[in-house]
Amino acid sequence: MSQVVIAMSGGVDSSVAAALLKQQGYEVVGIMLRLWSEPAAHDDSCVDLVTENKCCSEESVYDARRVAQKLDIPFYLVNVAAPFQETIVDFFYDEYAAGRTPNPCLRCNRTIRFTLLLERALALGADYLATGHYVRVDDDPATGLRRLRRGVDQQKDQAYMLHLLNQAQLRHAMFPLGELTKPAVRALAAEFGLPVAAKAESQEICFVAGNDYRGFVQRYAALRAARAGTAAPADVPGLAPGPLLTLAGEQIGEHKGLAYYTVGQRKGLGVTSAEPLHVIELDPARNAVIVGPAAALAKASFTIREVNYPRGSVPTAPFAAAVRIRYKATEIPAMITPLPGDRAQVDLASPQRAITPGQAAVAYGGTTGDEVLCGGLIEALAC
Repeated sequence: MSQVVIAMSGGVDSSVAAALLKQQGYEVVGIMLRLWSEPAAHDDSCVDLVTENKCCSEESVYDARRVAQKLDIPFYLVNVAAPFQETIVDFFYDEYAAGRTPNPCLRCNRTIRFTLLLERALALGADYLATGHYVRVDDDPATGLRRLRRGVDQQKDQAYMLHLLNQAQLRHAMFPLGELTKPAVRALAAEFGLPVAAKAESQEICFVAGNDYRGFVQRYAALRAARAGTAAPADVPGLAPGPLLTLAGEQIGEHKGLAYYTVGQRKGLGVTSAEPLHVIELDPARNAVIVGPAAALAKASFTIREVNYPRGSVPTAPFAAAVRIRYKATEIPAMITPLPGDRAQVDLASPQRAITPGQAAVAYGGTTGDEVLCGGLIEALAC
């Protein structure tokens, strides 16, 4: 009998995944990760900020334990707060300080769930690590290589979030919900009698209190300085005011800090114009926010960094794919040209609005049309 470790969150998806594995005859072990939480703080009104990490709150731990008891499977809570802070929270802060808009869940899936947790699962003697993601993994009949494919439910598909996985990780990965829709999963939760069947989902960043990431960046600057034994910076990178510039370089105002803006933003610029202005670019070198008309947001070419090819080998020539520039974006036909240093050039068939540095661009294709071919973080946009 194969042993499977299921990453539990206390939510309906991982709970149903655990129940399905148990029903299929696997020896199932539930593990929940204790992640980093911001120390208690309060805002300017002295109102306490709830800083409990949403992925491992007391309620979530309680719910996961109840599900494990219902399924009669072992349950463990594993503390990975320190590596989570070093690899995920520091990255999040650094990206905002550099004028980019990060997606910390992408990095967490790669470095925490499918590295630290996978290593723990294998050390326990498990054959697989399972999660509640809506994706599919199978073997290419022609090559035997593992393929990462979109989930059947196009509304819930999370292959975009797992594009960073490699062959070694995919060999030990199981995704019981890949062939299911969300309504079907809800129905199964009720059928299994799981206590979380009606539990709502959270879409917020797990370690940011109140989803106030700008306030978090301000507070975290002091936390990181204290950890390093240095004084907190007077001007926090990403939060220092600077010039608000037109595309022609004319200063028309002052911004509050790069972290307060994202590409495509229209509201909250603090200036008036005959034509609506949008954020076109964040320029950390000049600490400037560049604004312009909506038409200037449309771009067709950009580069990506930290590119991962789930099949393991880097193509030697440009290849066609369908590219998604954000998690929920429509896929656009494109040509991908691999570049030296884990980078690639992406040329879209048609310009798209608000391509945002720091977000991921993921390419799909293959013989099935839904395989993740590669993905990376959006870096530089063509002028």
